[in-house]
Amino acid sequence: MKCGTSTLAAQLGAQPGLFMTDPKEPNFFSDDAIFAKGRDWYERLFDQAGRDIKGEASTHYTKLPTHPATLGRMRAMLDAPRIIYLIRDPVARAVSHYIHEWTMGVMSGEIERAFAEHAELIEYGRYAMQIAPYVKAYGKDNVLILSLETMKAAPQSTLERVCEFLGHDGRPEWREDHARVNASGERVKRFPMHRLVFDNPVAATLRRTLVPQSIRDRIKKSRQIQDRPELTPALTHKLRTIYTKDFARLNELFPEREDLRASYPFLTNAG
Repeated sequence: MKCGTSTLAAQLGAQPGLFMTDPKEPNFFSDDAIFAKGRDWYERLFDQAGRDIKGEASTHYTKLPTHPATLGRMRAMLDAPRIIYLIRDPVARAVSHYIHEWTMGVMSGEIERAFAEHAELIEYGRYAMQIAPYVKAYGKDNVLILSLETMKAAPQSTLERVCEFLGHDGRPEWREDHARVNASGERVKRFPMHRLVFDNPVAATLRRTLVPQSIRDRIKKSRQIQDRPELTPALTHKLRTIYTKDFARLNELFPEREDLRASYPFLTNAG
């Protein structure tokens, strides 16, 4: 979550011979209510894939401890899936996660309080903890970890690496028009009846007709995070300590992947 999966999914879906589901995140194996729809429902998501390589991009699959049944359900249906896991600076990821939840109306108040009350802000960034069960279940050869920092710096070669991992024969092409998907900078805080008031086309027409643009701009601005929230030094130190230990475990799992350090700018040279 918040590590570039939407962008990568869009890039993969734009390549001939690759099929990505719509919705991008069916969350079938993780979410109880969706899993209850059954295997046939899930398989129908790929009806239009033909002979293409089939994929989906549910970030809920690596959200421990929130969705503990995910891997067991997956193993019962999928013998050897190719798993791609994106990571980024886990401290920055945690802040982006908070902003996302703030805009969705799930979290409110000071960011320090949110971190104290919502363990998932920290846990979802413990990448080794999240991915280790998949490595154990399916083997290292079926797991590819990528960093958002590397994808930004070298998008084409990253896409080529992914397609080679997936067994895709063609030469993929990074599409700049798909290069930045699901960015949170313009997100607006949601509230009860948000969809009815703001997403309804009739309501939108009435707003444009009856409410001056200057007033609409002020209202929108009041519901946006104007400046990226900053963590206190104490919380920053706590997070860096947690994630430094987690990186040591990640390094044990993938000792050959020195490039993953790009997602941990706070590591010391000895870390």
